[in-house]
Amino acid sequence: MSNHFDYMPKPEGWQSSETMEITPVEETAPVVAPSTTAEAEPYPQSNLQDTPEDTTPVERFITGFSHLISWVFVPLLMPVYGILLIFSLSFLSYAPFGTKLLFTLIVFGANFLVPMILVLLLKKLGMIEDVGLNGRKERLIPYIITIVCLAGTGLFLYLKMAPVWVAMFFVGGALAGLVNLLVNFRWKISAHAAGIAGVVAMLIQVIKEGPSSDGMVWWIVGAILCAGLLGSARIWLGRHTLLQVLAGSAVGFLCVWSLSLILK
Repeated sequence: MSNHFDYMPKPEGWQSSETMEITPVEETAPVVAPSTTAEAEPYPQSNLQDTPEDTTPVERFITGFSHLISWVFVPLLMPVYGILLIFSLSFLSYAPFGTKLLFTLIVFGANFLVPMILVLLLKKLGMIEDVGLNGRKERLIPYIITIVCLAGTGLFLYLKMAPVWVAMFFVGGALAGLVNLLVNFRWKISAHAAGIAGVVAMLIQVIKEGPSSDGMVWWIVGAILCAGLLGSARIWLGRHTLLQVLAGSAVGFLCVWSLSLILK
């Protein structure tokens, strides 16, 4: 049976389906301009990979706790914790309260307030980006500031007739800062680990100098556990590797311990 459409008038250039040439899809596919693709993907995949995300409540808790202990045990507070422990656990606990308060305030001002104010000033001047000093290149000037403050504190205590091992705790901290400064030119080392390891070395020295408070072993065990917790936090936050934490711990402990032994 013939189709009535075959007898109808056809538009100019019309071809039947039998003779029509089918053009391949790939030859007529529309070309998308590069700008369109860029506008449709405003967040490159590489940037998303650079930002770690905590996907579970447990991970968010660990991250928050790691930030907390990183600030509680910030290196600038280690000299303050050290002098408080010295006045509480060593034979210097018998010193008058006014004397202990005065020297504690001096240590706090010289080793926390002064460096912190200078670090904030450096940030305001645009010389550093983060007061946490997480970048290796940002640590040069703050290292010099803390070294001078620690060494000056040790000299001050020595001139005030404090026991030599007490003064050497601060000088040892300055020496650890100097080692970290030199290493920092080529490699990032954990100042947090160095600071708390110096406190562990000081607590051991308290026992050696005697008499000391009861339960000193537990104080040392607690300090070591805090050091391990702090190092784990720094690794969890991606601030340091395990090797950098171990290196910082070795530097802090050996510098304080060696000076306490040599300069008696």
